[in-house]
Amino acid sequence: MARIAFIGLGHMGGGMAPNLARAGHDVRAFDLVPEAIEKAVQGGCSSATSAAETVTDADVVITMLPAAKHVRAVFENDVAPNAKAGALLIDCSTIDVTSAREIGAGLDELGFEFVDAPVSGGIAAAAGGSLTFMVGGSDEAFERSKPFLEPMAKAVIHAGHLGAGQAAKICNNMILGATMAVTCEAFVLAKKLGLDPQVFFEISSKASGQSWSMTSYAPLPGVGPETPADRDYEGGFAAALMLKDLKLAEEAAKSVGAYTPMGGEAEELYQRFVDRGGGDKDFSGIIKMIDDSWKVPQE
Repeated sequence: MARIAFIGLGHMGGGMAPNLARAGHDVRAFDLVPEAIEKAVQGGCSSATSAAETVTDADVVITMLPAAKHVRAVFENDVAPNAKAGALLIDCSTIDVTSAREIGAGLDELGFEFVDAPVSGGIAAAAGGSLTFMVGGSDEAFERSKPFLEPMAKAVIHAGHLGAGQAAKICNNMILGATMAVTCEAFVLAKKLGLDPQVFFEISSKASGQSWSMTSYAPLPGVGPETPADRDYEGGFAAALMLKDLKLAEEAAKSVGAYTPMGGEAEELYQRFVDRGGGDKDFSGIIKMIDDSWKVPQE
């Protein structure tokens, strides 16, 4: 059993931290939202009154935060001055590759071991302990972090050196953003051509149009397995976060001279959706912008 500090208990972190407690670890959790802390406590964690208090005497520090500026602030202001020497530091946030490398290098100089370990799988997988972790760091740091990631995971994969986890995550989410957009377009086109949505789903999910966006996350209510579409696109992966990830991918592409036109088109579409007030909706809700005439089927 290890003492783990978990900072950031939003949609993802709130599901992840209790899985570590259920695995037998002593998990001390903190978030700026008191209700999030209370939910973690109900899941078997203990609470702290600040990020600095959370990391005191922790063997492992895990963060799940919104953006690079938050990650930098927490590690520089709270973790580095208060964590015990030699603690393992794991950041599960999705941030840019450069920031991950800079943060990790700075912590390495202070004697900490750091890995970037962003995740894929969504809220249900976070709660169910079936996330995929993409880990960047040394071989030694990866092996050390693996036992603490496995209780939250269906797969823990070493992506490569520091920052490689972030590189894998933004490339993966560029695929996800683009495939969701075209999946929404296809459902709208199928509807206008007179196809029943469920029939089209049954066909495409078993044909060459199959993708995770189609089979596991169909963007229409009542079609396929339950998704945020069945809850008026509430919960799930917010469109504003998808837009953030697509922007990270575009910035990374520019930095290395990669040509990513589909990623750029997806970014433009999600920017319009967010500008129209869809930022808090699940990213599959972009179908409502693609076809404003879509109506939820009535019983």
